[in-house]
Amino acid sequence: MSALTATSKGAATRDSIIDRAYDIACSAGLEGLSIGPLALAVGMSKSGVFAHFGSREELQLAVLDAAGDRFVAHVLLPALKQPRGLPRLRAIGQAWFDWARQSEGGCLLLSAASEYDDRPGALRDRVVGHQQRWRQELGRAIQLAIDTGELDTATDPVQLAFEIYALALGVHHDAGLFGFDLAVARGRRALDRLFRSYFPTR
Repeated sequence: MSALTATSKGAATRDSIIDRAYDIACSAGLEGLSIGPLALAVGMSKSGVFAHFGSREELQLAVLDAAGDRFVAHVLLPALKQPRGLPRLRAIGQAWFDWARQSEGGCLLLSAASEYDDRPGALRDRVVGHQQRWRQELGRAIQLAIDTGELDTATDPVQLAFEIYALALGVHHDAGLFGFDLAVARGRRALDRLFRSYFPTR
């Protein structure tokens, strides 16, 4: 076996472990991950799984990063195909609501924020980093809508990003308790009302 083949196989195995760990963490949280049960789930030895990550924390960080990649692929990338301005911002909001349907067992990014908000360390730092980058992306989309004249020039992108985030939290909360369709319908109405409150007043 060539070095390249071995490297590719190792990367594929690592990705497979992360996929299974992601499924577990969506239901049990990142703190619910441990090397032993995960090794059984993927049909490997504990040492085999450990060799790919080195520690439980490295595994948790890798799963958290995978969650971030999945979120961006589902929410942001498709929205970038929409015209700059309100159509793109609206697409981001609606795809974010739809994420509640895709994240079976719960949104790992939201649960991680709850798990580590008061626990200093590498995992909290990574959670904060993911959240900050997402707020920046939201802020960038909002600024484009201001630049196109679809939102008032007095709009504070940071404040509006916070408000959109709060709506998304409400949708994800209600989706699990009262059903996805009803939660998203209410979320879309609220999002439309929110955007209208920021329309130019001229």
